[in-house]
Amino acid sequence: MFNSLSEKLESAFKNLKGEARINDLNIANTVKDIRKALIDADVNYKIAKEFTDKVKEKATGEKVINAISPGQLMTKIVQDELTELMGGSEAQFNFTGNPAVILIAGLQGSGKTTFTGKLANYLKTQKGKSPMVVACDIYRPAAIDQLTVLAEQIGVTVYSERENKDAVSIAQNAIKEAKATNKNVVIIDTAGRLAIDEVMMAEVANVKAAVNPQEILFVVDSMTGQDAVNTAKLFNDRLDFTGVVLTKLDGDTRGGAALSIKYTVNKPIKFVSSGEKMDTLDVFYPERMAQRILGMGDITSLVEKAQAQYNEEEAKKLEKKIRKNQFDFQDFLDQLQQIKKMGNLKDLMGMIPGVGKAIKDVDINDDAFIGIEAIIKSMTPAERSNPDLINPSRKARIAQGCGKDIGEVNAFMKQFEQMKQMMKMMNNMPMGGRFPGMKR
Repeated sequence: MFNSLSEKLESAFKNLKGEARINDLNIANTVKDIRKALIDADVNYKIAKEFTDKVKEKATGEKVINAISPGQLMTKIVQDELTELMGGSEAQFNFTGNPAVILIAGLQGSGKTTFTGKLANYLKTQKGKSPMVVACDIYRPAAIDQLTVLAEQIGVTVYSERENKDAVSIAQNAIKEAKATNKNVVIIDTAGRLAIDEVMMAEVANVKAAVNPQEILFVVDSMTGQDAVNTAKLFNDRLDFTGVVLTKLDGDTRGGAALSIKYTVNKPIKFVSSGEKMDTLDVFYPERMAQRILGMGDITSLVEKAQAQYNEEEAKKLEKKIRKNQFDFQDFLDQLQQIKKMGNLKDLMGMIPGVGKAIKDVDINDDAFIGIEAIIKSMTPAERSNPDLINPSRKARIAQGCGKDIGEVNAFMKQFEQMKQMMKMMNNMPMGGRFPGMKR
């Protein structure tokens, strides 16, 4: 995500490398390169120019204190302006009401139906809500089937009327059903088209008028860049939506939509989505996105994802086992499962400062753990809990059970033993391998 933009901005800041202070000449050169980087990222020229004019104005006359280099100062100015361009702060999401009604709009292929499922899952698992999803795409039969499958995956109710060709009455009937069955959020997935037409716009506007939603979210494919921004403006003129959702951020996106859309329609980005898994939906934080674009990582989001999978009681048990050097294969398997639940591996690693750039050309498959899991799952429960039981004949059986070569099993077990030794060494360090100030 945004790899090309990040590289070009980093290159722009090199104009200031080794400079003792910021002056008109190096500001001009840096700002020129920043503007070109933004335009290459499919940001509208007017927006790019206004952005860089603000950067230039803030940088001109700035004094560089001893502890900060000119490059660092310019990076901070650009970070602040990027944050402001994308909305400044987290936008509030209104899901109060009895029931709360959320209307989803956008072009066909933007990821509306998948986002509807993800939002329902988010509200159910993260906010404790009882959502119902509504299939109001009356033109594409597969849309009803897709939403039904997604709803089954996440365990939420789906409302549809396959023979009804009136989207307004379907939405109204769904709200009545939600009230009758104590569902406190109704998410309405509307029809899309390959391009904007009057029939589609009139229909979604009529649904809006009939159900009076608390939130109207415009879903946009971030890979379409400036075209997405233009489409958003047309939708906003008709619907006056409350927020934007950027999908497909795991694709080869240049970043134009994320950087331009708030400026163009003056509506906040509320969620970002990547991949097809139902748990790959994140609240949009402009400051964190600015940090990621500038290669600073996003440790806050990484920690939040880890905490979402964190069980304090289980963590205490695991800590005791590590202290006693009793960490086993079942513990390792459990930790792998927790990591996988946090999301796409490459995205997670990209949140670590400095790592995103290092792995930009590395293909990190989400199935990277499958081989390890297969080896562990081919062990008996006794072998998992007591690795010392595994002798050559058991290794041969494990290799046969997981379809691996005996050498691969031996290599994994050697790596596991080295990891245990490292844990043991950390446990023997002062404060048990902890940082000062952490509770024991």
